[in-house]
Amino acid sequence: MRNPIVIGTPISIASLMQYGVLSAAALLAGLISTSALAAHQIAVQITVITSMIAFGISMAAAARVGHAVGRNDGPGIKRAGLVAMLLGTLIAALLTVAVIVARFEIAELFLDKSVGDGDATIGLTAELLIVAASLFVTDAAQSIAAGGLRGLKDTRVPLLFVGIAYWLIGFSLGYVLGLKIGRGATGIWIGLSIGTTIYAGLLVLRFYLLASRRALRAFT
Repeated sequence: MRNPIVIGTPISIASLMQYGVLSAAALLAGLISTSALAAHQIAVQITVITSMIAFGISMAAAARVGHAVGRNDGPGIKRAGLVAMLLGTLIAALLTVAVIVARFEIAELFLDKSVGDGDATIGLTAELLIVAASLFVTDAAQSIAAGGLRGLKDTRVPLLFVGIAYWLIGFSLGYVLGLKIGRGATGIWIGLSIGTTIYAGLLVLRFYLLASRRALRAFT
């Protein structure tokens, strides 16, 4: 039981921190207005739905990287991870374009124009969806890179990266932009987007370095 606990505990804590930052961002949006909170929740919903494809690919990446590790195939480790990242980011790029093009139609699926400030909320939601869509590619990259690192049994350092990228940088920046500078819900999502980008960069770089080290070791 030791192995699943040692490897799995950081994964569960990291997932809690990732989803926790979205909940904390909802609290910030609620401090702004009910319209901001509604728009935020719609953006979260669309982001979570689109991320399911990358999540599935990350599971496959973890399995393929783990198989390559088991057969001591250094180049295969790097190939499995990088090919999965390429596939996931290409799909995420297509989803980004689709969401940006259909952002008003998506907002209208959730909101009624005739109710209260429906038009203003739809406009804000469409604006947030543009910012949210900007992180689809990096969110896919971080999810799949995390899967590759799980195949390498590397889960503790990614947990540290979550705290730095999402909470120390992303959430703090979203708070400053959204509530202090006055960018509102858009500022909160800009912070989340920057945090996701930093997290993705750290994970991809770590996977590349560890995989390259394995490939060099297998070659020598």
